Amino acid sequence: MSTRAEPLGASVHRAIRAGSGPSAASIDALVAEHAGTLGDDGRARAARGMLEQLVGLGVLEPLAADPSVTDLLVNGDGAVWVDRGRGVERAAVRVAADDLRPLAVRLAGVAGRRLDDAQPWVDGVLPGGVRLHAVLPPLADGGPHLSLRFARHRPGGVDALEGLGAVTPDLATLLREVVAARTSLVVTGGTGAGKTTVLAALVAECPPDQRVVVVEDVRELDPAHPHVVRLQGRGPNVEGVGGVTLVDLVRQALRMRPDRLVVGEVRGAEVRELLAALNTGHDGGMSTLHANGPEEAPARFEALGALAGMPRDAVHAQLREALRVVVHVTRGGGRRCVDRVGVVVPDPADPRVVRVVEAARAAEGGLLAGPGRDRLVRLVPSVAAGCRWVGAC
Repeated sequence: MSTRAEPLGASVHRAIRAGSGPSAASIDALVAEHAGTLGDDGRARAARGMLEQLVGLGVLEPLAADPSVTDLLVNGDGAVWVDRGRGVERAAVRVAADDLRPLAVRLAGVAGRRLDDAQPWVDGVLPGGVRLHAVLPPLADGGPHLSLRFARHRPGGVDALEGLGAVTPDLATLLREVVAARTSLVVTGGTGAGKTTVLAALVAECPPDQRVVVVEDVRELDPAHPHVVRLQGRGPNVEGVGGVTLVDLVRQALRMRPDRLVVGEVRGAEVRELLAALNTGHDGGMSTLHANGPEEAPARFEALGALAGMPRDAVHAQLREALRVVVHVTRGGGRRCVDRVGVVVPDPADPRVVRVVEAARAAEGGLLAGPGRDRLVRLVPSVAAGCRWVGAC
C-alpha cells in the first residue's frame, strides 16, 4: 500500500527540526520529492519561495537587491520603509506578523549574534557588509523592529566621491591636500548624510605605504586601501561579561603601530583615548561625529568627554592640538554631498576654549572663502594655489 507524501511545508519543518536544513541544496531536494504534484514551474517557484523565506530575506529580497536602497526598515506592525537617498518612504510590501521575529532571529544568527528574550537587541554585520540592527518586544512596542543598512558604494578615493557628485572638483582637491598633509579631521553630519562614505574615501587617499588601523563598534568602513587593519567591538553576553568597547579597542590600536588611527564613529567615552592619541604623535587621525554643523563639533566633544569623566577645560585643551579640520556632509534634494570645511581655532572670547569656523564652501566655479581660510592655508599651504577661490562666504 502506498504512503501518502506529507505536505511540502511539513517536510521542510521536519528537516529543520532534524538539523538538516535549511540550505539551498536541502530545500531543492525536499521540493523535488513533490515534483509530481508541483510540476516543473511549480517546483521552481516553491523552491525559490522557500529559499527566500528560510535562507534569504523573503518579501524583502527585491528591495535589498535594489541598488538605490541604502536603508531598509521594518516596523513591529510589518510595515516596510526604505531610503533611496530621498528620505524614508513607504514600500509596497509588508512582512507578515508571524514571519518578522523568525526573520530577525535568523538574521542575527547569520551575523553570529544572539537574539532572544534574554538578549532582546542585536547589532551585527551580515555577509556582504550589510549592517543589521533588531530589537524585540517589550523593548520595541508592537513587535520586532528590524533595520538593515546597505553599503552600496566602496569609494576608491575622493575621485569616486567626485564621480558620485558628492564633491566639486575644487573641494576634491582641498580634501586630497588635507589628507596628504596628515591633518587630523572629523567628518560631521546627520544620520544618513553619508559620513561613512566620505570617511572611507578620505582613508583611501592615504598613501599605500601607511598602515591604517580602523576601530569600529560594528564594521561599516570598507576603504580601498591596501593596508587596513580592522578592530570591531563586541557586546557583553547574557551574563554581562565578555564585552569589548571602543575604549578597549582604541587602546589596543595604539599598540599596533598605526600610521593612521581611524575611529569609525566617536560617540562615547572612547573620545578620551582618541584625543590623547592625536595629541601624542598620531597625526592624520580621522573619525565621524554626529553634528548638525561643523561649528557644533566642540560642543559635541564636550558632551562625549563628560561621558569619559573629562571636564570641559580638559576637552578643549586636548582639542586645541588634536583636531584641525572638520568636513561637513549634508543631505538634501536626493543628494548627499560635502557642503563645507571648517577649521579649529581659539575662541577670541575665551582663550581656554576652541571653536570651529568655516574655511571653505563649495560654489560654482571654485570655492568660497570663509573666515577660517587663512588658518586652513597655514595648516595646508598647498590649498592656496591648488584650489580656485572665487569669493567670500
